[in-house]
Amino acid sequence: MERVMALMLCVSILAPVLPAFTPVGETSSIYDFEMKDIDGKPVSLSQYKGKVLMIVNVASKCGFANQYEGLEKVYEKYKDQGFLVLGFPANNFRNQEPGTDAEIKEFCSVNFGVTFPMFSKISVLGEDQHPLYKFLTQEATNPKFAGDIQWNFTKFLIGRDGTIITRFQTPEKPESEKVTTAIEAALAEK
Repeated sequence: MERVMALMLCVSILAPVLPAFTPVGETSSIYDFEMKDIDGKPVSLSQYKGKVLMIVNVASKCGFANQYEGLEKVYEKYKDQGFLVLGFPANNFRNQEPGTDAEIKEFCSVNFGVTFPMFSKISVLGEDQHPLYKFLTQEATNPKFAGDIQWNFTKFLIGRDGTIITRFQTPEKPESEKVTTAIEAALAEK
C-alpha cells in the first residue's frame, strides 16, 4: 500500500512537467497524440481527423533544407482539398537543428515563407525518441513502412482515416511526381 501511495505521489508531482502523450503500446492512431506547436501551445492531432497529412522531420542546417520550399508548395497546392504538412524539427543528425523553437520558426518564415503547421523540436531517433515517431517507425504500429529514421526530411503520408499510406525517404522531393501522385490518390479517398 505504501508503494502505491508513493507512486501516486510521484505521478501527481511529475504530471505537470511531463510531456502529454499516450504510450505507444496504448496508441491506435496518430490522432491519440497531443503535441506542442512551435509556439509551445498544445495541439491534439485529433483535430486533423479527415485530413491527409504529411508528417516530416525537418532541420534548418541540413543540405536538404531547401525541401521546406517544396513542402510549402505542395501544402499551398493541396490545402484547400484537405491536405496538411506537419513539420517536426529534430536535431538527431549531425547537429543540423541546433536552434530554439523561436529561431527555427524565424528561419522557416524568412527563408522559405513556411505557413504550414510547425511543431516544437523533438527527437525522432534513439533513446529519447518521441512517442509519435515510435508509433510511425515501429513494426507493431507500422508494419509496411517501419524502420528507424535515416535522415532529415523523411516524409510519412497519412490518410484521412489516420493510417500510414507510405513513407518517402529524404532524397524524394515533396513536389516530385511520385509524392504528388500519392497525395492526390489519398485526397481522392473519401
